[in-house]
Amino acid sequence: MTANLAKTPAQYNRWMNRRLYETCRELTDEQLSEDCGAYFKSIIGTLNHLSIDDSVWMARFTNQSSPYQQLNAIIYSDFTTLKMARERLDEEIVLWADSVTLERLQTTLHYTSVVNPQPKTLNMDIAVTHFFNHQTHHRGQVTTLLSQRGIDMGATDLPWMPTDSL
Repeated sequence: MTANLAKTPAQYNRWMNRRLYETCRELTDEQLSEDCGAYFKSIIGTLNHLSIDDSVWMARFTNQSSPYQQLNAIIYSDFTTLKMARERLDEEIVLWADSVTLERLQTTLHYTSVVNPQPKTLNMDIAVTHFFNHQTHHRGQVTTLLSQRGIDMGATDLPWMPTDSL
């Protein structure tokens, strides 16, 4: 276990989100908002969920109050505004990840779940792993919805991340 458990996934997250949002720009507002039967209904719904959940986890990691109480809200219905917020959030995540030490990863995180508002305890390395895995999971849902529209994201695997994204 190393501090790269946070740093490399944060860089990958930023790279993939840039690509995903650039690809989603090909869609109309109606296509972005269309209920496609996904867990968060639409592409815009899934992208909003990712921003909400990432913000909640970042608040936990930085000992702040949770900024949201619902994980399925549409906080940004306008794609351009959502994209700008995502870019700011990704920069915040990269800066945070750059500061994560091995010692920090070996601590325990205490938090309250948004879904089930009960106190929770999780090893920090597991929490960080979950944080980045969750992002990948929902980006995969969006790439599936794009694929169903005939839009190919191209390679999404970590080894394809350009070195200038590091």
